[in-house]
Amino acid sequence: MPIHCEIVSQDRMVWSGEADMVVVPGASGEMGILANHAPLLSTLKPGIIKVVRDGQEDYYTVTGGVVEVRPDKVTILADASEHVTEIDERRAEEARKRAEELLKKTPPSTAEHLAAQAALQRARIRLDAVRRFRPKSGPQIQSGAPEDKG
Repeated sequence: MPIHCEIVSQDRMVWSGEADMVVVPGASGEMGILANHAPLLSTLKPGIIKVVRDGQEDYYTVTGGVVEVRPDKVTILADASEHVTEIDERRAEEARKRAEELLKKTPPSTAEHLAAQAALQRARIRLDAVRRFRPKSGPQIQSGAPEDKG
């Protein structure tokens, strides 16, 4: 029995449909969600969302947010999210390098240093997702998602 899932970022509906299982990076660890799951509200930490449907697995990055679970629906309200095929690996690598350079130049515990740490974490998650989960062949989805500047 499937469960309806919606992944929504601040600027768009990332995905909506029926899923057999959804795995999210909850604040206390990964959570697997099936139909008829007990109601739940949790924050999300940066990581990977896995959506299983019809024997196929789709992967999405998430930079944080919240998940609301009801017995018939999972709603993920993400700070930012994208399907693994939407990630521009070159841009993610450039963002990683910029963040690492900024970390070297800024004093610890400053707002700029903390922003660079967050940017580095986002870039690493995106690169990890591409390297682990992007199909090796076939066309990649081009998204209208804004470029990650940091």
